[in-house]
Amino acid sequence: MRIKWYGTATLLIEAGDTRILVDPYLKQYNRALPRIPVGEIGADAVFITHPHFDHFADIGAFLEAGIKKVFVSERGIAHAHANGIPDERMIPIAANERVTVGSVTVQTFRSRHCKFDVPTVLSVALNPATYLFHFRDGVKILKTTKKFRIGENDIFALEFMAEGKKVMVLGSAGMDENTEYPDGADLFVFPYQGRSRMHRHMIPFLKTFAPKKIMIDHFDNAFPPLTHTVGTKKFLPTVKKYLPEAEAFVPVEGEWYEV
Repeated sequence: MRIKWYGTATLLIEAGDTRILVDPYLKQYNRALPRIPVGEIGADAVFITHPHFDHFADIGAFLEAGIKKVFVSERGIAHAHANGIPDERMIPIAANERVTVGSVTVQTFRSRHCKFDVPTVLSVALNPATYLFHFRDGVKILKTTKKFRIGENDIFALEFMAEGKKVMVLGSAGMDENTEYPDGADLFVFPYQGRSRMHRHMIPFLKTFAPKKIMIDHFDNAFPPLTHTVGTKKFLPTVKKYLPEAEAFVPVEGEWYEV
């Protein structure tokens, strides 16, 4: 079992002949970032952790490329229909479900979205670059965001199981306080954006999930001015302090990593 990061929250998980794509996003608001080779991925299915625009709005391009199954919340399917995205290949999922695609079994858990803190909001609102360089994109992004609003029941943590390995993926850095999450995953993927001090925000997740290995994603500047490139220098020391036996790494976009 292996995994590849394509930027933002986009992941490709491969086990044997089965390939699953997670939260594909084309990064059209920052052309400096590498493009996703849509036609080359050839995934058997797509799973959406939550139907925000940067996790779901570009799914139409992947449907055109031949993706046959998209697993997303009921609200996500409604968003697709309302925004002219073909929805006949979309399959509704909810928390506490188990789905099998080829050799991979996927377990869904209720999750929560990261709550932005005041410093994060002010870093956008008070940054002159927001208005000098990214104002038009900012307006477009906010309009698109309104088309892909979500509720509490639309956010999932996804556990992928194959070849005796387990990969736990969060689409946003939040947890549901009433959900009992499994620990000890072979790999835990943590979204490293949304708070001013992500290394501190991550600590409860390390304690709850206690994985053998952890990687981060979503730390790139995918849609300025609402995002920025998040510094990762405190990520590894934090993992070392709270999970000294775990392996941690910052992925390089487009490279494969063995689970």
